[in-house]
Amino acid sequence: MTTSQTIKLAFDPYFEVPIEAWDSFVELGETLSFEKEQIIKENGSTEKYLYFILKGSGGILLWNNHNFVCIDLCYDGDFFGDYMSFLDQKTSPLEVVIFEPSLLFRISKTNFDKLSSNTTFGDKICRFASEGLFIHKQKQQIDILTKTAMERYIELQTKQPQIIQRTPQKYIASYLGITPQSLSRIRKEISNH
Repeated sequence: MTTSQTIKLAFDPYFEVPIEAWDSFVELGETLSFEKEQIIKENGSTEKYLYFILKGSGGILLWNNHNFVCIDLCYDGDFFGDYMSFLDQKTSPLEVVIFEPSLLFRISKTNFDKLSSNTTFGDKICRFASEGLFIHKQKQQIDILTKTAMERYIELQTKQPQIIQRTPQKYIASYLGITPQSLSRIRKEISNH
């Protein structure tokens, strides 16, 4: 499957545009391989690219009280990166890290802006990407405030059955707002049922 087809497949449930639109999108970017634990944006820097995970996983980490807190987990078919910094082109305290060997598509801010103003479907693609990222963050915030760590972990595991093999447990625990020991207890409790 080509990069254009993979991205189209991820977006078709939300909006369908012809494969030619995705071909134009892909022509403005590049596909790159990244190593496990590779940092692709350091805290205190500006995000230069918007990424799409073709295969692999990663996380968005926030430096807080001399420690990183995981604020998002991303997998195959997800947009990935410090989107706030990408949009406003300002530095942020977020770090973007790869969890496993991964294949990512990336598009620069300049080309993303060019896409939104110069192609037939470009504006629609950029708008839906933005809306999708916003909806994802809103849902995540609601879940944090209304669901227990166990409920959130079960949902994560349902979406990503191989989460434990693909994601360092310290980041899963951090994302859930619990300690690694509490995550172990939750996993044990789930496996006993």
